[in-house]
Amino acid sequence: MSLAQPRAPSFAFARDPQFALALAAGPIAWLAAAAVLNVEPKPAWVLGDPLRYASLALAWPLVEEWVFRGALQPALARTDWGARGAWGVSTANVATSIVFASAHALAHTPAWAAATFVPSLVFGYFRDRHATYAPSIALHVFYNAGWFLLLTA
Repeated sequence: MSLAQPRAPSFAFARDPQFALALAAGPIAWLAAAAVLNVEPKPAWVLGDPLRYASLALAWPLVEEWVFRGALQPALARTDWGARGAWGVSTANVATSIVFASAHALAHTPAWAAATFVPSLVFGYFRDRHATYAPSIALHVFYNAGWFLLLTA
């Protein structure tokens, strides 16, 4: 795990088998959520409101990753306590994920905000692993794109 300053975006993370597993987790989570919530996917809504979809699937993930994995997590990682970690998860990642989930409480129910904690840990794990937030952006955009395509009407 590297906690170095972010460097110029590299797409080497795309060859990381763990990144492939994280990508595969997205569709599994979407389908599981659809089944548990008894939601019938209606992706055609995107055609009627493409700007809303672009905001949810692209704009918000870019802004959030810039703030949380681009600024906050590396700042915390430069501290003695933030650089600590276990099982590949840094304390900086955990703290950032708590702030991330808390920020989502401004627009979501507490349960939905809390549900963002685990994906945030995943985003932060790849930020630490690759010393750039490019994989975090890629995952966040992918996760949101599928989630809002299939589970929002």
